[in-house]
Amino acid sequence: MADGLTVPFALAAGISAAIASSRVVVTAGLAEIVAGATAMGLGGYLAARSDQEHFLSEEKREYLEVEKLPEQERHELRDIFAQYGLTKPELDSVVAALSADKKRWVDFMMRFELGLERPDPKRAPISAATIATAYAVGGLIPLAPYIFEEDVKRALIHSALFTGVALLVFGAVKGRLTGVSPLRSGLQTFLVGGLAAGAAYYLASLFG
Repeated sequence: MADGLTVPFALAAGISAAIASSRVVVTAGLAEIVAGATAMGLGGYLAARSDQEHFLSEEKREYLEVEKLPEQERHELRDIFAQYGLTKPELDSVVAALSADKKRWVDFMMRFELGLERPDPKRAPISAATIATAYAVGGLIPLAPYIFEEDVKRALIHSALFTGVALLVFGAVKGRLTGVSPLRSGLQTFLVGGLAAGAAYYLASLFG
């Protein structure tokens, strides 16, 4: 959503500096929103699919190692449990119990040796839809004033106000969810959007 707020706003600001037509701004903005939402949604989908494929590849390799090199894998189990201060009799007992079940053994190695959690198979389409929708919703906020205002300069002012407030609110919410100061996170998000739009507006004004 932060990208959806920032990129279309920067585009609209840049076009506003060069062309005095709200219709052109809206057309270009909508085209950018569709392209951006599609690209970012597909990017999210591919990233999630890549995580799943990576997990399955590592899991397959781990199963082969358990079957072909069981003693080496048991030694790795001992190394992992030894970090927790277990004595040799305790280590032997735990390793024997865990290695008796191949699936449980592989699941343990995936999590504690490789640090990998099994991805949710539904994650890829959900991720794609979430990212694309968030980008599109964010992109419509800076574009809305141009839809209802014919005067480009006035629309730009309203767009900047709407987008600025949205960036502050989004940044604050993000900060609260991630454990960062909401004020600091909101100001950082606002600053990034402002700098992007300012740079686009200045560059376009040079050619306008």
